[in-house]
Amino acid sequence: MNTIYIDSFEKFLKEIEEISVPKPYFRGQTKRVSDGYALIPSLGRPEYKIPENLSDLFDFECRVLDTFANHVLGHVNHIPRNDWEMLALAQHHGLPTRFMDWTTNPLVALYFACRNAKNGFDSSVYVLTKPIKKYSDFLRYEENKHREIQPVGDLTTEKVQSEEEDPFSDFLEEEETTSLVEEPTPMEIPSYKSILSKEEVESPFDINENIIYDPAHVSPRIRAQDGVLLACHQPLKPIDENDYIEYVIKHDKNNQKKICKQLEQYGVFDKQLFPDLDGMAKWLKYKEFEDGF
Repeated sequence: MNTIYIDSFEKFLKEIEEISVPKPYFRGQTKRVSDGYALIPSLGRPEYKIPENLSDLFDFECRVLDTFANHVLGHVNHIPRNDWEMLALAQHHGLPTRFMDWTTNPLVALYFACRNAKNGFDSSVYVLTKPIKKYSDFLRYEENKHREIQPVGDLTTEKVQSEEEDPFSDFLEEEETTSLVEEPTPMEIPSYKSILSKEEVESPFDINENIIYDPAHVSPRIRAQDGVLLACHQPLKPIDENDYIEYVIKHDKNNQKKICKQLEQYGVFDKQLFPDLDGMAKWLKYKEFEDGF
């Protein structure tokens, strides 16, 4: 694991500019992994009693989600279309799942690391360095591979089906028309089929590798926080320390509180990340009743 110590907001900005990962994902925690806050989904936390056998765990997760799904109707405006959406909704409402909350915005992760930092403890921002496949990439491939390929060119160069259908048949000789025909070029679609099969993504419970899932129709908070979910195929095991970088936010000299104040200047604070009355009240409480500002 690569650990970098951060003693200022400016230091953090400088360090994340050096990240070489094409699409990094960030997670802020009020305590470090070394202090007992393992990078593990809520389902795998030691305080919960769950089956340790993978087969039993699958059945357990399916049963819990079915129970949750039976109570969704009447409580939401959008009914989840599949297990991925249903599990994301359950995660949002506090049910322990194999999903982990991450963000594409490093400042949002920094906010969650510092906003409720524990007195006397360093906090951390973690960045995934191992490439992770995206659920949406598979969906785009499935959609594109069934799309009919259209001929290339304009009316004067497209292949003529019949003389009656061709408005230019009187102006082009048959041999000229033939010579101008351009064969359609297959669409360049990434070979996701060789990476993810349909069976592997139908359910988040039986995937064979970690997958990034961008939830839809769950909450305005997800959009405000640039949130994504990491579906963990081994939810009882923490993420390997070789797969992330740790940015340790030192608690010395009120460093975390100072960073929170600077984050507000960048538009990253409670009422922006929680666009509801809870977020407004949380921000007002911190601003007026606490010593953060």
